[in-house]
Amino acid sequence: MKGNHKRVRIGIDVGGTFTHAVAIETETFGLIGQVKVPTTHTAEKGVAQGIIETLYKLIEETRLRPEDVVLIAHSTTQATNALLEGDVAPVGIVGMGSGFERGKARRETNVGDIELAPGRFLRTYHRFLGTSRGLEPPAIKTAVKELLAEGAEVIVASEAFGVDDTRHEDLVVKVCQEIGVLGTNSYEISQLYGLRVRTRTAVINASMLPKMMETANMTEASVRAAGIQAPLMIMRSDGGIMDIEQMRRRPILTMLSGPAAGVAAALMYARITDGIFLEVGGTSTDISAIRNGRSLVKTATVGGHRLYLRTLDVRTIGLAGGSIPRVRHNKIVDVGPRSAHIANLGYASFTAMGQGEEPRYALIQPRPGDPSDYVMLESTNGRFTITPTCAANLLGYIPADDVAHGNLATIRAAFTTVGKTLGIAPDHVAKELLDRSYPKAQSVVEDLIADYELDRELLTLSGGGGGAIALVPYTAKQMSLSFEIAPNAPVISAIGAALAMVRDTVERTVVDPTEADVLRIRRDAEEAVVRMGANPETVEVQIEIDPLRNVLRAMATGSTELRTRELGRGELDTQELEERVRQSVRTEIQAVERVGDIGGLAIYRIKTKEKKLFGLYTSQRTQIRAIDREGIIRLQLRHGDVLVRPKAELSSALRPFIEKHTQYGDAGRAIPDLFLVFRGRILDLTGLLSVEHIMSLLGVELAKLGDDEQVAAVVRL
Repeated sequence: MKGNHKRVRIGIDVGGTFTHAVAIETETFGLIGQVKVPTTHTAEKGVAQGIIETLYKLIEETRLRPEDVVLIAHSTTQATNALLEGDVAPVGIVGMGSGFERGKARRETNVGDIELAPGRFLRTYHRFLGTSRGLEPPAIKTAVKELLAEGAEVIVASEAFGVDDTRHEDLVVKVCQEIGVLGTNSYEISQLYGLRVRTRTAVINASMLPKMMETANMTEASVRAAGIQAPLMIMRSDGGIMDIEQMRRRPILTMLSGPAAGVAAALMYARITDGIFLEVGGTSTDISAIRNGRSLVKTATVGGHRLYLRTLDVRTIGLAGGSIPRVRHNKIVDVGPRSAHIANLGYASFTAMGQGEEPRYALIQPRPGDPSDYVMLESTNGRFTITPTCAANLLGYIPADDVAHGNLATIRAAFTTVGKTLGIAPDHVAKELLDRSYPKAQSVVEDLIADYELDRELLTLSGGGGGAIALVPYTAKQMSLSFEIAPNAPVISAIGAALAMVRDTVERTVVDPTEADVLRIRRDAEEAVVRMGANPETVEVQIEIDPLRNVLRAMATGSTELRTRELGRGELDTQELEERVRQSVRTEIQAVERVGDIGGLAIYRIKTKEKKLFGLYTSQRTQIRAIDREGIIRLQLRHGDVLVRPKAELSSALRPFIEKHTQYGDAGRAIPDLFLVFRGRILDLTGLLSVEHIMSLLGVELAKLGDDEQVAAVVRL
């Protein structure tokens, strides 16, 4: 491949079987190179060895110069694997408290042994220091040495209300550093009240520190040895990336982040606005939801215990492109969870047989303890099986130019052999196999739609991963949903790592937050991502207020560089943009009106008519779309309204606009979900609960706009 590329981002995805690396040209998002090596789970350097190998191989094959690389980002399974396997360091806890809270603080900082997985525990040891009369280093040193003598390898400092006054926690960490012991404090992991949960979260973080720091140091040393001085980033569990220094301090943020790179690609590369993303591998499929161009997150748990950690809501099923069918009483009764990879079988799709050869049929037990009803076929060239990928090939769902397209002669021979046993035609075997497969994905998709109240009329099923073409089209067809397969689907996670945004979340316990509280947490979140290398001009901050838990949350994202284009696609003309908008509407259109052009985003108002109760009556709705010049819909509402004003007039017009759509009921006053569109950005203000909070952010967010620049306020009805 050609060398001398300018401004290249490298993404590395550590999967269960392979570690993929890609090089992406930053201006156009063009893929200029990709490599893979087996994931190095058992190597002396662990998964870091595979990361290093793919990096060097990619640089060699694409002939990149060190100065071409502007960013390297990689996903990691190490934190998750450490928890599942119990490969963590024992933790000593220095609990602290004063006054009447001493007894409660002693109990809540003593979290005991934490079950990480069935039969695997994180051991903890505990000492408590009263702080009513202050805290002295000798007392801390004695407590730490006692904890080390009991077996602790890392120390956590956790004090009641330590998020308000950090002096004592900081002093404990300082003493640990002086005596050469790894120490961390709880307030840096979370600024929320709730001493037991905060301590538990800090303990799990501390238990990962030795291993994760070792990996981080090896990876960084290898990157620098290659002459690359670009930032080295790691995927977070919420779909963003953070710098390697943050991983050294907060490795817990990478926990459960395996699928995060794929979701990042769905947002940044496939550009999903509202949809369900299915990343289909060979053995399992990760399924997640995206709404308003944002991934959906949840609170993480370990061993049934809640943590102060936000992770993507990714749901995994034991079904994928390589899953093996199970046969009982001459019927396919299930597909998976075992895959051809686990059973050490080939796919019929990628197996060659002698001309006219008929494979032999048998049922096997892939692993000890598995049922003995998994389908296996054997020929002179070895053992293989039929899979959803093979079935999709036979039924014509996989195009000839797709990497999953297989050897149709072997596929037909395999399904013919199985069909003779089942007493049905080969095509019927393939259809039955897929009919037994897709309900597992459908069930999770339906759960996500229900859990997040997603609008089916706006949803698209989007597929990534090497097995996407085998499952996503068929599932979408059965569910009457539209679908798309992401470009470069087999390496979509590595692409996601390369393109992911720098992210951080700040959470605080605040009862009835004031304007000052909102502005302060916004500033702190923005500063956090800028410290990690985000260009200040790219930073966006979303504010959420959770009145039930009294939590004020700010989620900041930003890019390490200032981008002038999104995808480098050709720009569409006015007629083509309107046609894209019309294609996105799934009900009868009465009128389409372009109501504004805001920094490269065209805003459309669409009048629609929907028939209900078998056409006995109709209802009219106003749908809203914001679409960019490349034809990517960035915001879509099935029922909404839009206000377009110059910045100078927005403040006076916005209050009555919000009031017009505010609802009053038994629960009180509920303002509508609001989005602001300006300079090509869409600011999501749906997490705010009052007009006052919205107006307080308005001045900050729009400060750099000229008075005559147009702003659109869009509400969901």
